[in-house]
Amino acid sequence: MNPSKGTQLVRLHRTQRTALPRLLGSLLLVTAAGISSVGAAPGGAAAHSGQASATAPRSLGQIVPAPAEVKAGGSPYTITAGTKIRVDDDSGEAWRIGTYLAGVLRPSTGYALPVTDRGGSDGIRLRLGSHDSELGAEGYTLKSSHGSVTITARGPAGLFHGVQTLRQLLPADVEKNSRQAGPWQVAGGTVTDAPRYAYRSAMLDVSRHFFSVTEVKRYIDQLALYKMNKLHLHLSDDQGWRIAIDSWPRLATYGGQTEVGGGVGGYYTKSDYKEIVRYASSRYLEVVPEIDLPGHTNAALASYAELNCNGVAPPLYTGTSVGFSSLCAPKAITYTFVDDVVRELAALTPGKYLHIGGDEAHSTSHDDYVTFMNRAQAIVGTYGKTVVGWHQLTGATPVAGAVAQYWGYDRTGAAERKQVADAAKNGTKLVLSPADRTYLDMKYNKDTKLGLAWAGYVEVQRSYDWNPATYLEGAPEDSILGVEAPIWSETVTNSDEVEQMAFPRLPGVAELGWSPASTHDWDAYKVRLAAQGPRFSALGIDYYRSAQVPWPAQ
Repeated sequence: MNPSKGTQLVRLHRTQRTALPRLLGSLLLVTAAGISSVGAAPGGAAAHSGQASATAPRSLGQIVPAPAEVKAGGSPYTITAGTKIRVDDDSGEAWRIGTYLAGVLRPSTGYALPVTDRGGSDGIRLRLGSHDSELGAEGYTLKSSHGSVTITARGPAGLFHGVQTLRQLLPADVEKNSRQAGPWQVAGGTVTDAPRYAYRSAMLDVSRHFFSVTEVKRYIDQLALYKMNKLHLHLSDDQGWRIAIDSWPRLATYGGQTEVGGGVGGYYTKSDYKEIVRYASSRYLEVVPEIDLPGHTNAALASYAELNCNGVAPPLYTGTSVGFSSLCAPKAITYTFVDDVVRELAALTPGKYLHIGGDEAHSTSHDDYVTFMNRAQAIVGTYGKTVVGWHQLTGATPVAGAVAQYWGYDRTGAAERKQVADAAKNGTKLVLSPADRTYLDMKYNKDTKLGLAWAGYVEVQRSYDWNPATYLEGAPEDSILGVEAPIWSETVTNSDEVEQMAFPRLPGVAELGWSPASTHDWDAYKVRLAAQGPRFSALGIDYYRSAQVPWPAQ
């Protein structure tokens, strides 16, 4: 999944900002049947507005992910010095979301934007308790008119997602940390929106190179604008163990002290990890921790000799080869180790899922692999979590409710693909991460400085132009939980480099996870994506300006 490649060792720490980038573009009118493009000026002017394109509000359809339904019309709403953010008086969550929104808008508008629970029909209104069952836990409606913008949702996550839509509908300068000129208008009409898939994830590999809590938070903020709801943290690998485990302390203090190329590495204390989980939760993302087993374990094997079949600890590893390490499946202490790690990690993780890896276990015999993965799955269940594994898990016996994450690609052999599809037919759920579509560490082209190319080059159109429902032949459509965009860190060492590889591909994967299939259209999407360039710049994201996208002139 991540074969060898060299890396740069410069670590650049950037100050954390609320970094929630967004993509805007072609005017889309969304009906119950889907989205149809009717064109828009580069600045996003509404055709009916009569205003100069530089100041006209953006079309309600110019957001990413594309909304399920848009009904445009009526006068725009303008945020002014007198605007209040009004929340339900009985909802602490609505109040917290309102406070978050005020924090986003105040620096750029210069307005006080007080958050209040006093009644009123004007201003920005955040309301919980919609009776529209089709919205589900994450859907929302946004209604904009001359006097107010009202976001209504059944649950807090939906309200938060609606706030992200509001951010996108405002000019890109709203993302800046200093006062800007405005005006701050939201086009008139209604957006009704809910996700296609329940599982919309991005993975950050903190094992090959370590990322600070601040860097992880920055990425969380960027994921949130795209309505992603999972952060998969790859916490252990051959090159480093990144989470403190009290019962096996050398995992972090010894196994975490290096990284690819021999850098200083690092690890998260339990307090650090709890802070990441808390911050993700405040953005309505669930953390999915991964301890990769039984391969990708050299950091653990180097930390404790008894985990090796021969009782000899190997040296720490700073290269990028894969498949050479394995826990000792016949030893009883191996399962004591797994039980301790899973128990402590599960106690720190309020979310539903715990990922146990299972990929590239080339040094583990098939029989040992099956024995190990079956026992490891049972341990995860003991501590109340749903097991997730890379799709090689389907070569063992997936437990009821297990999730297999497919990372194969278009040229993966038919037998391997069928094994995964057959497991899906028998009840295993799937998260799709095809490496030649969604792996954000793949090079865009031969001239890309960062990244790998073992799965091929992955340009922006390729990362967007596939359908999760039909991608894996034979897998029932209802077996697809959703999609994930992983970024492996052999060559990626800091937030700047993460963003160069993630943007602009990440928003397209987010759209595949959220938007109705009827909205999927590359020609319309690339125009919305292009119009996001100024927003990326406002957020300080040094994105890759793909030649496939008609970016505005800088």
